[in-house]
Amino acid sequence: MRKIINFQPQPMSRVLLGALPLLAMLFIYLIASDARLAANSADKLLPGFDAMFSAIDRMAFTPSPRTGEYLLWTDTAASLLRLLSGAALSAIVALAFGLFCGALPAVRAFLSPLITTLALIPPLAILPILFICFGLGELSKIVLIVIGITPFIVRDLQLQAMAIPHEQLIKAQTLGGHSGQILWRVFLPQLMPRLIDAVRLSLCSAWLFLIAAEAIAATEGLGYRIFLMRRYMAMDVILPYVAWITLLAFALDLLLRIVNRRCFPWYYAR
Repeated sequence: MRKIINFQPQPMSRVLLGALPLLAMLFIYLIASDARLAANSADKLLPGFDAMFSAIDRMAFTPSPRTGEYLLWTDTAASLLRLLSGAALSAIVALAFGLFCGALPAVRAFLSPLITTLALIPPLAILPILFICFGLGELSKIVLIVIGITPFIVRDLQLQAMAIPHEQLIKAQTLGGHSGQILWRVFLPQLMPRLIDAVRLSLCSAWLFLIAAEAIAATEGLGYRIFLMRRYMAMDVILPYVAWITLLAFALDLLLRIVNRRCFPWYYAR
């Protein structure tokens, strides 16, 4: 039993082990799709790969007869702009609040109850309010993402700031550092890698809020297209769109991990 708990797979073995569940899911889908299509060639629930490849060609590489746009790329650009705008704004706001709430007890006592309250409000519950206040345009969708993920990032950064050893603060003050210098030279460098990790972890929720907003009020976007195709049970379009969203989410997560490792190697060497 000790050999099992101490076993560390090699990099190639780790890749193969990680691929096995995905290949199993793909295999199960192929079997189920073939079975349904054999019983009914017009079945739409589990389309074959040929139907999905045809849909990808139609959505990504064939201009729309109505608008002349390549719909997949138009939807991707619209959704990524909303997602990245919301995530960037959330990161900036959360860094400011997390830094001051974590480092300054007086600010923490003043703002923590408000941040906790905002974190407990289901963001989708206030989506109608956002549409009323900000309209059905881009601003309401970005605000939903900001409201949805900012409290989580703030609380994570606050805990990280509070976990910084008190000895570091004493040393900084002994060397003559004032409050501003301590915030800038002690707290901020240690919060930056944590900020990137917190944004990474919150991107899944950001995608959820984005797709929900696009499903209700949008004329383009990945979420809009999925819910539009739902009316026609066009699973040959919906499934590739879901896979594309997953691929985009994976790419963003990987990019943030690479940036974090390159900019703050000491954070991963601990």
